[in-house]
Amino acid sequence: MTLSEIALLLLLNLVLILAVMTALWRVAVRLGDVSFIDGVWPLGMLMLALATWPRAEGDPTRSALLVGLCGIWALRLAWHLLRRWRAHGADGRYVAILQAQERKKGWGFSRTALLMVFLPQGVLAWLTALPVQLGQVAAQPAVGVVGWIGVGLALIGIVFETVGDAQLTTFRNDPARKGQVLDTGLWRYTRHPNYFGDACVWWGLYLIAAETGPGLWSIAGPLFLTFTLTRWSGIGLTEKAIHKSRPGYADYVKRTSAFIPWPPKRV
Repeated sequence: MTLSEIALLLLLNLVLILAVMTALWRVAVRLGDVSFIDGVWPLGMLMLALATWPRAEGDPTRSALLVGLCGIWALRLAWHLLRRWRAHGADGRYVAILQAQERKKGWGFSRTALLMVFLPQGVLAWLTALPVQLGQVAAQPAVGVVGWIGVGLALIGIVFETVGDAQLTTFRNDPARKGQVLDTGLWRYTRHPNYFGDACVWWGLYLIAAETGPGLWSIAGPLFLTFTLTRWSGIGLTEKAIHKSRPGYADYVKRTSAFIPWPPKRV
């Protein structure tokens, strides 16, 4: 594909994801809750991968790996997050965002949901999913050593995230553990195994894409995802809420790695 064809493909994908987010915004206005956006966000990235597949001219094996791995990750994560939303209701993080904009700017629910949640999430999903878009546009070279390392890393990330989420769900469903801190299993070695697994998936997808010239430039996707998980809306917001509800969490923070799994420190 030529540079102009690649640019047009990315532009059309951006229009597609923004159109879908706008439709979902209307659903959120009817429900009075935006929290389901976390569950549909991975599905949006899978949609971008699928939308690219028939329009690109990439190596068939590479395209199949990118779309397949993205699909496994997205469907599993969407099912987990949407089920959690149905069980627990509105996410406090989004409630705080909506209330803050109402206090500061006088915005209502509808305006804040569109401008602060759904449209930004669409742009960020498009950015994060660059590896599964740009990785499909070049026919050469075939998948090589780096690509297969990426496959392995993505699979490790999917397993890591799945196990971490399952351990957390079991912990939360045990009434005897209410108010306690989960510090066993994968959570003994990292405070956020789900976030670490997420990052591994997208760095793995990037390695598959990066063997091609266009795919090499998709590094903005995993870089942004890692930044948001570690410095922006991931660890920071999550731990702010946990500190208030679990007195023992401060000690857990002192001895446990925030992101990359590592043996706990002695405190």
